[in-house]
Amino acid sequence: MRSHFDKSLCLGAFVAILSGLSGLGKELMVSNTLKPYTMITDFVTGKDLPNIGAEVNRQAIERFLVEQKGYLKEDIQIDADIEMIVAGELYRSQLDLVVSVDGGKTRFMAIKCVAGSLGSREREIVAAARLLDNYQIPFSMVSDGKTAIVLDTVSGKKTGEGMNIIPSKKEAIEKLESFDLLPFPKDRLEREKLIFRTYDSENVNVQRNI
Repeated sequence: MRSHFDKSLCLGAFVAILSGLSGLGKELMVSNTLKPYTMITDFVTGKDLPNIGAEVNRQAIERFLVEQKGYLKEDIQIDADIEMIVAGELYRSQLDLVVSVDGGKTRFMAIKCVAGSLGSREREIVAAARLLDNYQIPFSMVSDGKTAIVLDTVSGKKTGEGMNIIPSKKEAIEKLESFDLLPFPKDRLEREKLIFRTYDSENVNVQRNI
């Protein structure tokens, strides 16, 4: 009886040890996915933000818009919330930058800040600019802070490449005078939502996922 009892105790202890190791493995796995990061002060808002992904590049773009293109800090919206119903489910996200000409009343350009290939994110920002408001934001842009691709949101066609091609605030005001702010066609709306969600869901190294 004692021998059987001792064996049961040993078996129980062994199982407990294995369970503990299993739990430890899970803890290590989780902790390894939480990469350490420093903080950076946002040029527009003055708030501290996690320095992850393309944050340094975003800061360069913000500074360029204000110092070189004549926009006010009040013209630049950081992490603009966007939400929509996609295939019957609520989908929420944020756009890196949205630029206006009048302190946020009339949106002129939506911007995707990237750390890698610009071309791979053109379709994403065009879809976002078509969906964010009740009209299509006239221009879309992808930039890494060193160069940029600017697109016509309605047509989806590239209008130019390089930082110098980014419209200044004065140019933006002039362009808006000749623009009709059109809603996105309803018969293409669901497909555009799916396109945006597909691209946006790939953005894992962003502040909202911390």
